[in-house]
Amino acid sequence: MIHPTPTRISGAKLPLRAMHVWSIRVRLQLERAVRDLAMFDIAIDSKLRGCDVVALRISDIMAAGAMRSRSIITQQKTGRPVHFEITEQTRRSLMAWLCKRPPDETEWLFPSRMHPGAHLSTRQYIRLVKRWVALAGLEPAAYGTHSLRRTKVSMLYRKTGNLRACQLLLGHTKLESTVRYLGVELDDALELSEALEI
Repeated sequence: MIHPTPTRISGAKLPLRAMHVWSIRVRLQLERAVRDLAMFDIAIDSKLRGCDVVALRISDIMAAGAMRSRSIITQQKTGRPVHFEITEQTRRSLMAWLCKRPPDETEWLFPSRMHPGAHLSTRQYIRLVKRWVALAGLEPAAYGTHSLRRTKVSMLYRKTGNLRACQLLLGHTKLESTVRYLGVELDDALELSEALEI
């Protein structure tokens, strides 16, 4: 008997919509998944790649015992700094996590439960993202860690059409990279142009 192979969706992973973000947050709150909620919120706010999310340090979000409202980190892939905001919602979930986080000697915001002294692995982060997406009733194969990275900038682009702002938030060196990353098409460009009256 031949078993059909599972359908794999290839290509760029879809960004989450606002209703998906809130659905995931509510489900993580109901589960009392304090760490996962903090990780989900900082991933959405920071727009960082998965390797940078798991490598966040407590000092990246805290200064002089207080939670930062903005932060800057150096991206592992590019070696370039990128700025991001930490919203009130995210500050609350991070504080809840820091109060519950097991004490250890490391500075990692999300320490590994399997390997003392290390941070959560990128592979484990991928598994968590797939689980979060499934909680919202979405198809996990259509979403990934880049879905969280592009969620806020996709919303920003749709609302403002400001590609330069999206470029800065993603830490891209070239505007063309941002255009490709967001999937900006000719129709989008024409709609923006048509909305301008001169």
